[in-house]
Amino acid sequence: MQDLRCCSNDVVHFHLSAAMTNSSSSSSSLSMELDESFETRIQRLISEHPVIIFTRSSCCMCHVMKKLLATIGVHPTVIELDDHEINALPLSDNARAPTAFIGGTCIGGLESLVALHVSGHLIPKLVEVGALWV
Repeated sequence: MQDLRCCSNDVVHFHLSAAMTNSSSSSSSLSMELDESFETRIQRLISEHPVIIFTRSSCCMCHVMKKLLATIGVHPTVIELDDHEINALPLSDNARAPTAFIGGTCIGGLESLVALHVSGHLIPKLVEVGALWV
């Protein structure tokens, strides 16, 4: 049995549209600059968080994604988006909300995340990006 420990990657629920109107001087990576485009914000968030999930506000599949990741010791950043914002995400062909990114790469939706886990590729990928320590 492997000893799995998680890095300090907290679950953060954040609604991107609300932040677009509120400029923050915080050093947090979730802070938004007024002159930053939506696409730039999304790319920055993806690159700054080892595991990030983009979802709609009332999405039960997001809960299942978070639960799966939590059972192996990873707590992703979760960003809630409006429908028009979801359409602007840099998604893989089959991805819809919720969509997970690991290490800056679009993994896809819940089905893809579960397939990665069942095939034995999820934990090594999480270790590789520093979201999980073995």
